[in-house]
Amino acid sequence: MSDSSTLRAPQTAPAPGGHSGGTAGLPQLALLLAASCLSVLGAVLIAPVLPRMTDEFADVPGVDVLVPIVLTVPSLIIGLTAPFAGFIADAVDRKRLLLVALVAYAVVGPAPLYLDTLPMIIGSRVALGLCEAAIMTSCTTLIGDYWSGARRSKYLALQTLVAALSATVFLALGGALGSSGWRTPFWVYVVALLLVLPIAKLIWQPTRPRTAQRQGRKLEAVPRRLLLAPCLVTLMAGVVFYALIVQLSFVLTDVGVESTAVIGGISALMSLATALGSVAFARLSHRTPRDLLPVEFSLAAIGLVIVFATTAVPVITIGAIITGFGTGMLLPTLLTWAVNRLDFEQRGRGTGLWTGTLFIGQFISPLLIAGIAAGTGGLQPALGALGIASLAMAGLAVLATRRDSIPLNVTND
Repeated sequence: MSDSSTLRAPQTAPAPGGHSGGTAGLPQLALLLAASCLSVLGAVLIAPVLPRMTDEFADVPGVDVLVPIVLTVPSLIIGLTAPFAGFIADAVDRKRLLLVALVAYAVVGPAPLYLDTLPMIIGSRVALGLCEAAIMTSCTTLIGDYWSGARRSKYLALQTLVAALSATVFLALGGALGSSGWRTPFWVYVVALLLVLPIAKLIWQPTRPRTAQRQGRKLEAVPRRLLLAPCLVTLMAGVVFYALIVQLSFVLTDVGVESTAVIGGISALMSLATALGSVAFARLSHRTPRDLLPVEFSLAAIGLVIVFATTAVPVITIGAIITGFGTGMLLPTLLTWAVNRLDFEQRGRGTGLWTGTLFIGQFISPLLIAGIAAGTGGLQPALGALGIASLAMAGLAVLATRRDSIPLNVTND
């Protein structure tokens, strides 16, 4: 195993500026992180305007179901199609896939500005999810291509950190723009065009290893057995990660908080805790998944049980912060665990499979919690049950990682 921190662009794949080789650095990282935020933009930007959209289409049968689907359907599409995006990234070209997806994102994202029916708007959001699957898979794969070892772990954690912080910004932006009409926030999706030229100039497609070139275009099989444990654990992690993102505002409303500013402030504190968890992971990436995963699931469990056990807003806030910190550590741990098991020829498909699993977990999270709430008598008991399940997952993670004695900052490149 090599612990080199960078991947040089091979002689046959010139680096930016026409040089015969190059080393990925801050410009490449900044662009890949910025592009990664577009999936967060798609997920949260329009959340503040959903009530206005419901009023707009009040005469449409099933509007109370259809309008939330406008928000959530991109996550479902990412979950279903990210593995296929990974196949294209491996079989064709990571950079080309990313550029095409960025342009398409800038076209379909603003489409609701001029679409007049909910089915057509939902259709545009399906297309947006396809673009996001390609963007997320390409960006994460390229981070895995360009860097290895401790630097890869650090930058994958930074990807989670930037996503958590951008979610807070995008929620505020969507609310501010939505004051002038529910369609206005959709203009923001055009921002993807600003990334096209810099990425075309500064990002390069790494050349296949010589052994792969001798094999022609036949792709090396993805080690599904090795990815099974990371993906199964990630499915549960997606449910836990998304639980309070969706449900915290409802919990606070149920205990008597009426101020949207207070709700927004507490949600922002949880997002900040998520970001701090990502920072903590970057400092702990010399540990193994067996060291970290039980702690991370336990932190999430403790926070969820605290949220369940009280009606005091300050205590609920503490619980949300603990859960946010735990999940902020959890996602980069799982992503690094999965990516480190892949070589260049497998990385796109393996990353796509992991991304798809995460987003499927996020999509089913509110549905699962709603089902549990129906059986337990309320939202807070449902979150308590999820906390117990998360604690059980901490124990199962020990079994799932029993053969993983390799630190997360060591790779197989």
